[in-house]
Amino acid sequence: MGFLDAVKERVVIYDGATGTWLQTQNLTADDFGGEDLEGCNELLNDTRPDVVDGLHTAYLEVGADVIETNTFGSFAVPLDEYGLADKAYDLSAKGASIARTAVDRYEGRFVAGSIGPGNKFPTLGQISYADLRDAYEIEASGLIDGGVDLVIIETQFDLLSVKAAINGARRAMKTSGREVPIQAQVTIELTGRMLPGTEIGAALTVLESLGPDVVGLNCATGPVEMYEAVRHLTRHSSVPVSIIPNAGLPSVVDGAMHYDLDPNDMVTHLSTFVTDFGVSVIGGCCGTTPAYIELLVEQLGRLAPAERTPEPIVAVTSTYSAVSLHQDTSLMIIGERTNANGSKAFRDAMLEGDLDRCISIGEGQVAEGAHLVDLCVDYVGRDGVKDIGPLAQRFATEIIAPVVIDSTESPVMEAALERIGGRSVLNSANLEDGDGDGSRIDRVLSLAKEHGAAVICLLIDERGQARDLEWKLEIAHRIHSLATERYGLASEDLIFDPLTFPLSTGDDDLRGDAIATIEAITRIKAELPGGHDGPRCLERLVRAQTRAQACPELRVPARMHLRGTRRGHHPCRQDHTAVRDRRGRRIDMPRPDLQQTNGHLRSPRGLARILLRCNGILQVRRSP
Repeated sequence: MGFLDAVKERVVIYDGATGTWLQTQNLTADDFGGEDLEGCNELLNDTRPDVVDGLHTAYLEVGADVIETNTFGSFAVPLDEYGLADKAYDLSAKGASIARTAVDRYEGRFVAGSIGPGNKFPTLGQISYADLRDAYEIEASGLIDGGVDLVIIETQFDLLSVKAAINGARRAMKTSGREVPIQAQVTIELTGRMLPGTEIGAALTVLESLGPDVVGLNCATGPVEMYEAVRHLTRHSSVPVSIIPNAGLPSVVDGAMHYDLDPNDMVTHLSTFVTDFGVSVIGGCCGTTPAYIELLVEQLGRLAPAERTPEPIVAVTSTYSAVSLHQDTSLMIIGERTNANGSKAFRDAMLEGDLDRCISIGEGQVAEGAHLVDLCVDYVGRDGVKDIGPLAQRFATEIIAPVVIDSTESPVMEAALERIGGRSVLNSANLEDGDGDGSRIDRVLSLAKEHGAAVICLLIDERGQARDLEWKLEIAHRIHSLATERYGLASEDLIFDPLTFPLSTGDDDLRGDAIATIEAITRIKAELPGGHDGPRCLERLVRAQTRAQACPELRVPARMHLRGTRRGHHPCRQDHTAVRDRRGRRIDMPRPDLQQTNGHLRSPRGLARILLRCNGILQVRRSP
């Protein structure tokens, strides 16, 4: 029976704290190899493997199902503080081997390769995503080669670190040719958030988009402070949930570290997590000893977790909070003033290197009601990768809304994704150059899979932009199949943009395009799977593009996601507009007076109110 099989059948119990146990062994500097190395617990895998074996045996003897390797900081970043960065693979492999040998003396136990957060904050620019991912890959390679049954990425305080660790582990698995489950855990402070201020909902959204097999919490606090976060995870996580708390909160008593919960207290709280909330994996973190784990095994080892009926939330996130892609009482609004092609003010600030002004424009979009903020630096003659780097770094920490990364160049998208820990949206993918290796859709969907991003999919193929209904549906189905079957994305990760040409040109050939687009929205949502609501649809409303859709007298039978207008170019400035019904007959639609007190179309906000019934995305594009 594998680890995940055990999780499905019963509660699985991890071991307790490593450091707490080691402190009882009266180790000296000589045990670590010298005074300069004292405190580097991972080095004990090399200098005192007998002590590490004793650690594992102590927990195995009291019945722990899972033993964590002594490799919490066994990667280049923390090891570099001791001048041991080049020993990351060796120490990781030895740590895994010691645990493997210990576990094999018992039946039905598992080895979890421990990967901690390190001591650098990638979201704050203290280390690059790529460097951190590569360091994690080396550690994970040692753990896998050493024989672990799974990898546990734990005590993570930064979403970008989580992403780096998961992707580093996946790269190691691909290199070794051996797949093992991934358990990913974040740590929630007394504030109820992760260290940068990340809410548990945002953390879960990011974790699930990266596809670990188990998600959960550990460290920072005891179980008492975890209840609300546990409630959210068990209510919304589609995978098993793990909770490994400290033995309460720490304090110093008589010169020694003391934790305020005894083993009975821990059993009481963890029992509630298992029997009431449906937590599947439990254990002990800081302050817990074999005595804690022994009581957990005696009292809870035979329990079956409460059955859960999770309600996943399809969302994107900033560093701080999640925004559901399904808005019950509003359109989803994308603010697009932070677009070098849509805002002269933003473009000028970007060209001048005035990042503060760029951020101020983004903050203004959020203040005006945008749920998401579009970030586009594409501009002729500019190096987009160079431009996006510092802006994405600032957006990650200073803009509270999730980011739509808008570029025609996949290296620009990648540079932004490597600086934003939240779940972003990529704008966009299409089939203009086919679907082969290296094509636009291949590059974009590969990035989306690696970074857990959502994707706006344009209905364009090798023949051009689809205009009639069947052409649009053909491309939508093709993209959906590619995304879900070849790249492993979920239907909910896809936002389809049916596109339409501007109707304001007066070209009779374009008169029916708006109707085809509306019908495509209805058909896409009906024909393509996507959870409770089907794939999301995004329809363009730029300048006077689709007057017919904006008119309240036109009954739209679809739920739409809309982009909005620039100031001074409202879609309803004309007195009349002509559209065609399903039979192709011309319909003249009167325009409401925009200046009337009871008019609804005086602003993009008014337009949003009219289109509430469409429950979509309004992308607001304003000139300075």
